[in-house]
Amino acid sequence: MNAPLSRRTLLKGVGATVALPLLEAMAPRSVLAATAPAKAPVRMAFISIPNGMSMEHWTPATVGSNYAVPAVLKPLEPLRDRFNVLTGLAQLNANALGDGPGDHARSSAAWLTGVHPKKTAGSDIRNGISVDQIAAKGIGGQTRFPSLEIGCERGAVAGDCDSGYSCAYSSTISWRSETTPVPKEINPRAVFERLFAGDDPGETAENRAKRQQTKLSVLDFVLEEAGALQKELGQRDKLKLEEYLQSVREIEVRLHQLEKKEGSVFASRGTKPQGIPQDYREHIRLMGDMMILAFQADLTRVCTFMFANEGSNRAFVQIGVNEGHHDVSHHGLDGVKLEKKRQIDLFYAEQLAYILDRMSKIEENGGTLLDNSMIVYGGGISDGDRHNHDNLPVLFAGRGGGAIKTGRHIRYDQTVPMTNMYLSMLDRVGVNVEKLGDSTGRLQGLF
Repeated sequence: MNAPLSRRTLLKGVGATVALPLLEAMAPRSVLAATAPAKAPVRMAFISIPNGMSMEHWTPATVGSNYAVPAVLKPLEPLRDRFNVLTGLAQLNANALGDGPGDHARSSAAWLTGVHPKKTAGSDIRNGISVDQIAAKGIGGQTRFPSLEIGCERGAVAGDCDSGYSCAYSSTISWRSETTPVPKEINPRAVFERLFAGDDPGETAENRAKRQQTKLSVLDFVLEEAGALQKELGQRDKLKLEEYLQSVREIEVRLHQLEKKEGSVFASRGTKPQGIPQDYREHIRLMGDMMILAFQADLTRVCTFMFANEGSNRAFVQIGVNEGHHDVSHHGLDGVKLEKKRQIDLFYAEQLAYILDRMSKIEENGGTLLDNSMIVYGGGISDGDRHNHDNLPVLFAGRGGGAIKTGRHIRYDQTVPMTNMYLSMLDRVGVNVEKLGDSTGRLQGLF
């Protein structure tokens, strides 16, 4: 291959377009850079969970790198050198500030904006621009999709969902403008089609239906181009491409299996399948795997992922918690409820561990996909019973392309805004802004 391969190269076939992962063949071919691998971009993702955290089981007892991993973070212990636990950060604009009840709606609205949302259940919603959309505006033109918004729970964009606050505040964390929330996609098939088989003018609705009904892989449509490209690649690139395409195929297989299984379940009930997995664990992991592939193929560098809507009252029967999450979070120091809340928080930590572990095993540019990412995990409520918005649970995973020293517990003063961290993250991806919500400067001690 004489000329470097473009990062935006697509394998194309009638009915499918498949992006490529980052390959060494994408490096510049100058004499000085003849053997240099393509520099990996830095990605950012914001993963939210609802209803606060079991803070006594989340917070390490000591600061620094020698802290004992607390109970809720035990699933992440094998990855402890890949993340930092941050305590003390706040989103004070999620406080009532004279507006009365509605902490759940305010917490999700303010989490990425640092802005106090307007209390309304009508169409006159008002919030701030979220950090992910500021990043998307700055670097989104370098990828096929400026940003990706995904989740696992449906949410309305109108109506009253929390004490006079619009449902839009509780069901999204991404805001393109002060008045425009960005809806998330919760259907795994829809996400897959958008990323790997959509936006192709050569595919008709009839062809798409035929492909799905016959269970043909999207890769079957690009085999010819994939084979031709393989002949041009070096050995390491060949292996990387094979592993990536195998991951795409594995997701398709999982989707087909779920659709077949759940189609029969819905048929027995006399209803039509809605495309949403009944297995919540598999739903989260499927969405997480597609986020990972989107990052790996540089389809996008910005993602928001809501494991559930803020205030969610989902039950967790699969782990023995039959009560709703929101109900359990209002524990009133009841020991039984506290233990059930711990189990729910542990379940979510297990799903995060799955995602981070997958990212840590994808090699690129002498490091891994996780090394070249910044993943923020947490939410805008600390204790679900108190509804406080200071001392928030924040796990910051990844090394931001080498800018972050990981493996630490860092404690901040409880007046330091979360938005200070977001300004520093934006700096790392080359998007420089002076103010975001209630920010007071850059975050010290992390970067």
